[in-house]
Amino acid sequence: MARFDTNRSAEMEVFVRVVDLGGFTQAARKLRLTPSGVSKLISRLEARLGARLVNRTTRKLTLTAEGQAFYERSLRILAEMEEAEREAASGAAPRGRLTVNCNIPFGMLHVMPLIPRFLKQHPDVTLDLVLTDTVIDLMQERADVAIRVGPLRASRLVARKLGTSRMVVVGAPDYLARCGTPKIPADLADHRGIGWTFPRSIRGWPFRRGDHAEEALPPPVARASDGEAARRLCLGGIGLARLALFHIGPDIESGRLVPVLQSYNPGDREDIHAVYVGHTAPLPARVRAFIDFLAEHVKVSDPALKRAGDGRWKLTG
Repeated sequence: MARFDTNRSAEMEVFVRVVDLGGFTQAARKLRLTPSGVSKLISRLEARLGARLVNRTTRKLTLTAEGQAFYERSLRILAEMEEAEREAASGAAPRGRLTVNCNIPFGMLHVMPLIPRFLKQHPDVTLDLVLTDTVIDLMQERADVAIRVGPLRASRLVARKLGTSRMVVVGAPDYLARCGTPKIPADLADHRGIGWTFPRSIRGWPFRRGDHAEEALPPPVARASDGEAARRLCLGGIGLARLALFHIGPDIESGRLVPVLQSYNPGDREDIHAVYVGHTAPLPARVRAFIDFLAEHVKVSDPALKRAGDGRWKLTG
């Protein structure tokens, strides 16, 4: 049952300010409260939730795992409350220029096919769609929404998950016929790989042998600036690549690409998020409409790979 004597939105607002400003004193000054009052409010919030949200030390304040999750959800809820109030007050409908920055493979496969439907539903919106795998600064690039695949950097952006996808090491049949198929991760040292022109959070390709985790990486024969370029290089037979299954699933089922080292695949996945600036000001109706539209219509399945009786790989589930 909800507690009507508890102003939960105010608690969230104070908690978010404490995190954003880095401490009770800074938040108290911004909110025109006393530091002890802010500290007591956070303590009451923790007691009500039954979970510690922050670790307090004399030098700094850090979030617990529960605190980080509550912070991210609070940002979203506060932004939605602000938008609801703004639209209720003005009767605002989605309109104006919407700038979207999107990962290239995901944009081509999952976003672009939906754009005609979105613009038909919202005829007063004009769309600027930029496809790039470069992680941009939304504020600096004046983008409303960015769709990112992979780990998110720590930031004050609000993230809404759209899906997830397994990662697979693959090679073209022509390459495997010429260079052989690696049997264990260590064999990659004798192969050629397709790397990236930008830094990745994980330098090597992860593998798992029982309970043992390891990394291996073939020497790069080429580097690509985006996933679609890497896919095309891999299809051309120049080397192995590790790509998301949402991107290369059809290539695997058709036999154009062949999974390798699947018995060592750690089963890791890359999450797909729409990120946006949502808690410093009311979210424009066009941005809210687009994010809600993606969440409703983007369908990213997470199938497993299994080898069929004829030796070919199939996506199941």
